[in-house]
Amino acid sequence: MRAFVIESGELKVKDMEEPKAKPGEVVVSLRAAGINRRDLGLPKRYGDKPDALIIGSDGAGIIESVGEGVTDFAYGDEVIINPALRWHANSDAPPPEFDILGMPDHGTFAEKIAISAGQVEKKPRYMSWEEASSLALPALTGYRALFTKGRLKKGDTLFIPGAGSGVATFLIQFAKSVGARVIVTSRSEEKCRHAKDIGADLAIATDSDWPEELAGETVDLVIDSVGAATFNRSLDVLKKGGRIVIFGATTEDNVDFNLRKFFYGQYQLFGSTMGSREELRAMLSHMESNQLRPVIDKVFPLEQAQEAFDHLASGSQFGKVVLRIRE
Repeated sequence: MRAFVIESGELKVKDMEEPKAKPGEVVVSLRAAGINRRDLGLPKRYGDKPDALIIGSDGAGIIESVGEGVTDFAYGDEVIINPALRWHANSDAPPPEFDILGMPDHGTFAEKIAISAGQVEKKPRYMSWEEASSLALPALTGYRALFTKGRLKKGDTLFIPGAGSGVATFLIQFAKSVGARVIVTSRSEEKCRHAKDIGADLAIATDSDWPEELAGETVDLVIDSVGAATFNRSLDVLKKGGRIVIFGATTEDNVDFNLRKFFYGQYQLFGSTMGSREELRAMLSHMESNQLRPVIDKVFPLEQAQEAFDHLASGSQFGKVVLRIRE
């Protein structure tokens, strides 16, 4: 089967042995796979190991075979992959055995994958293969950050620094679906327009004076994945006693901030990553109830996976970049 792998420090498309279902597993014939920013950093983390590793966390396809003991799924079922491995019940933090699919396990950028039956869910019927394949990791990340950690509710105002990421497009739609007000930032006027098209109430320039732009707003919750470049600026517009949730750091990891200002402001700071299977199922139900869809930026064939990576790395996308595995 064809797969996009890291091998000896290089990314390449190559033939790999087809997987077989062990007891408790299913083999999924993948139709499409969503690319996440996490995937871009895997070559550096994997290093120059000679064994080819299939990367990729998100995907959707049709069950081709089932292993011994599998009763919840059958040949021909249309499914999505849950990349949050071995995290079943909602909890304050992931269990020690938690990991993300795509390293060290073989991932989804391949024609087939063998995976535990507990890591697949029925594909939303109203979604295309490209939409369903780009769903789990970013939508689950956004859902947990927004509702489990951020406790967003109707009437709250949400502030999102950065409007174009896959997670941000889910955050906007989730927040609007429960009656919240949404404010985003972007360096791109086009991304600001796109954000408003999918529900954002206000979109401001990243390099603008945020306190001045938002002087008439009361920001209840900030969800930030940028890191050092925006953390203190976000605190400057967050209301006293407000909540800030961090799920990533695309700029520097380390942040300096004024502790006295922080505790006098009674701010609440939460970390968040991915989510449990319980939250994934709640998220899928929420999306179906509101007929929400992933925002797809561009679709590439598997053989052009490197071009897809380059496109995502450029930061020019709005929404998800997807690999089409099979028609």
